[in-house]
Amino acid sequence: MVLPEFDYVAAKSLQEASSLAKEKGSRGVLMAGGTDVILQLKEKQLGDVDTVIDLKGIPQMDRLEFVEGEGLKVGSLVKLYRIQNDAVVREKMPAVAQAAHYVASSQIRRKGTMAGNICNASPSADTASILVAMDAKVKTYSTDGGREIPIGDFFKGVKKTCLEKEKGEIVTEIDIPELKSGEGSAYFKHAVRKAMDLAIIGVAAWIRMDGKKVADCRIAMGGVGVTPLRAPKAERILMGQEISEELLEQAGVAASQECSPISDVRASAEYRADMVRVYTKRAVKKALETLKA
Repeated sequence: MVLPEFDYVAAKSLQEASSLAKEKGSRGVLMAGGTDVILQLKEKQLGDVDTVIDLKGIPQMDRLEFVEGEGLKVGSLVKLYRIQNDAVVREKMPAVAQAAHYVASSQIRRKGTMAGNICNASPSADTASILVAMDAKVKTYSTDGGREIPIGDFFKGVKKTCLEKEKGEIVTEIDIPELKSGEGSAYFKHAVRKAMDLAIIGVAAWIRMDGKKVADCRIAMGGVGVTPLRAPKAERILMGQEISEELLEQAGVAASQECSPISDVRASAEYRADMVRVYTKRAVKKALETLKA
């Protein structure tokens, strides 16, 4: 397939990019890494788009920094490959590095961004589940003012987010809270192949322990609904309890009953639900293994 004709604008500032995006509306599309946008243009999935607004020339949007007491700051132009290999990310937030590593291929990760991964809003997006489990926030800019969006409110459906296109709203940064003492997190992806494939399902877990008992936890599931889903019943089963194999099985079963998978060429709905059961247990176990001292 060949690319359709379009105007290409290399924005030099957020104000320029936002103003043009606001002016163009549905006829404009923002591009960071371009790994999703270019393919969607080729396959004519973006409707009547006639202008691509490239964000790569905007300064200070490639920040990747861990701030003690706050957490990880991921600018919208930070490549997934950089996240997966950054020594500080791997030390402080190994589950985030792992989720970045799971996205597509090495070639894609050298171009694609975490911000682009969530803005594409695929139900199987690998970074979405861990961000939901870790209660991340999405910072945005528009000519009408910026805002901070809880990641749980960001996704609105398949390929749909809460970004206000009519205001030219642009994601500028993703903030992931620091893991404190007694907290851990994990993400597992199940796919036909280890690389390239979309997740059949993905499960992320964040947990905080008080001694031997679970003080708080979040479980997020990808690929089993139109958006990443929380598993509140499974979370409640774990709360206030000491972890055991029996308890993990109960939580896994509950999570499998809280998801809404479909059947397609990659897996049946029944198989997906059962894999949620299996991977919920694995994610919670792994989160426990990574507890911060």
